[in-house]
Amino acid sequence: QIAVAHGDVNNQVVLVPKGSRARSIADLKGKRVGYVRATTAQYFLIRMLEEVGLSWDDITPVAMGVSDGAAAFSQGALDAWAIYGFPIQRAIATEGARILRTAYGILSGNYLVSAHVDALADPDKAAIIREYLALVQQGFGWAAAHQDEWAGIVAQDIGVPRDYVLDQFRRKSATYELRPVTPQAIGSQQQVADVFFKAGLVPKRVDVRPLWDARFNDAIPKRG
Repeated sequence: QIAVAHGDVNNQVVLVPKGSRARSIADLKGKRVGYVRATTAQYFLIRMLEEVGLSWDDITPVAMGVSDGAAAFSQGALDAWAIYGFPIQRAIATEGARILRTAYGILSGNYLVSAHVDALADPDKAAIIREYLALVQQGFGWAAAHQDEWAGIVAQDIGVPRDYVLDQFRRKSATYELRPVTPQAIGSQQQVADVFFKAGLVPKRVDVRPLWDARFNDAIPKRG
């Protein structure tokens, strides 16, 4: 893990259907809550429950993939749905869904940039990686400065309405930028690993520090 792509966390939320009486995470006690297993969705749901004094056992968790979760939510089979990305905008726009809480304040916004150990051991490939990181930072800067144009590109590329992309951009907690490897970034990932160990998703405690390599920190320019 050679860098952090830091960005939005408001695109990760707990949704409730139209007409739901839930006004806080505490209101999910005893409710059927969909989530995507072993992803940020499960992590932030666990943390949100803990913050209001609830445990995983206080809800009826329903693990399912994104498409199955969307169908179950649309059909009224879920009381809430921990989800990320453009299914949020679709559910709001087409079904009157409501965001109960975003993951802001729980997720770090750190999305990891990784390189294969064989590439890192090859001087020529390592040089290309350095160039790549600089170009990615330049691209993030362009996207931040041209959000309307970028929204059209994203919408066409992944096949969602442009209005969905613009809505996600309007709600964002941060624009994307590359950041170097820091003790804070490593500590944030360690917290996720510890939560997943406690939840039984990994069989033993994991030390994440050996997964990180800071050799490219000086290759990441400050975003203009």
